[in-house]
Amino acid sequence: MSTEYERRNREFWDADADDYQTVHAPDLDPDHARAWGVWRIPESQLQVLGDVAGLDVLEYGCGAAQWSIALALDGAAPVGLDQSRAQLRHARRRQVEQGVAFPLVAASAESTPFPARSFDVVFCDHGAMSFCDPAKTVAEVARLLRPGGRFAFCKTTALLYLTYDARRDHQGRRLRTDYFGMRVFDSGEGTVDFQIPYGDWIRTFAAHGLTVEDLVELRAPRGAKTTYDEFVPHGWARRWPAEEIWRLRREG
Repeated sequence: MSTEYERRNREFWDADADDYQTVHAPDLDPDHARAWGVWRIPESQLQVLGDVAGLDVLEYGCGAAQWSIALALDGAAPVGLDQSRAQLRHARRRQVEQGVAFPLVAASAESTPFPARSFDVVFCDHGAMSFCDPAKTVAEVARLLRPGGRFAFCKTTALLYLTYDARRDHQGRRLRTDYFGMRVFDSGEGTVDFQIPYGDWIRTFAAHGLTVEDLVELRAPRGAKTTYDEFVPHGWARRWPAEEIWRLRREG
């Protein structure tokens, strides 16, 4: 790892992997694997990835690779990448349980070991795009995608960070942090997270030949429950988007 924030994020996920997989197993088991965000909104409803059968797919910060295992069962040829070896141990165990096999790679998402134009699809669900510098990850994804390839990632919205009351440890309804100039959110505990303004996202995508096809702002379904109960109150996520999915395509 070449950066301090990657080192810290790796240490966090290595330490938390066992507890994380235990707590969130109900939301990530095979019946819910093909779903997005903390409210597990089905891919069949959102149609972000579409048909992946026969495609080379990179899960970009895969954790225990529940998504990739599901896509392998759908006929894709996935690869799971994560910097946490502890998470990848869970991925290997789950592969055995589900009777599937595909590569699991421990590496930085900012500088992967794969050749250029290796994949038809790169995606993550609260994966590498949350914990790495977008200036580096977007460039790397563009390098990895074949012409016409798809890039999709789900992440926390900037709005959630901007309205968080750190003093009260409470998700509020008032803006408390500057929008302009935001980049790194680091409380000193937990992970180091990245957020940039929407215009910066679009300009970064364009600079690397990626065209925005959609921005899906996720709304918590009525009555939905989640094991990620510390992420955001359900009522808040009914009124404002706490998560969003970017869907892009690589130009030729």
